[in-house]
Amino acid sequence: MSEETVIAELHTRWVFGWERNSGDVPFDFPRIFGDLYDFGGEGVRLYDDFDPQHRVATTAAEYGQNFTPAFDAMQYAHHLVEDGPHVVAGSDLSASTLVFLARIATAEAVTDIRTTSSLVWRRTAAGWRIVREHNSTQVLEAGALDQRFSAGHA
Repeated sequence: MSEETVIAELHTRWVFGWERNSGDVPFDFPRIFGDLYDFGGEGVRLYDDFDPQHRVATTAAEYGQNFTPAFDAMQYAHHLVEDGPHVVAGSDLSASTLVFLARIATAEAVTDIRTTSSLVWRRTAAGWRIVREHNSTQVLEAGALDQRFSAGHA
């Protein structure tokens, strides 16, 4: 399997790691993403503009802590890959970009989003791990993704 294919599969798996369903156990970032993020490496920088505080995490554990309360409060979060992943693979560093759609439900609202996700992966002894992340999210008009998310997968 080519390095491009490996990274593409990892990035796709990353998207669906954020999936939530009603009744799920509490969100456990290290359990879900322990084999995707570089939890012990130097130079980690992780950013997602969907974070209302716009924090840049310098460790994977910090990043997980930033998002755990929001994901614990969700009724559900469902995702679809719209474009990509597009990968540039190197020997020690690789980069991938994809666009995903999501429908996120909280007690207050259902929100549809389109996010462009860019990840930089570093080869470690344990495999490829995320060391850089930048996600840019556009909140869509209410119901914009009705045709993409069926009633059974709201």
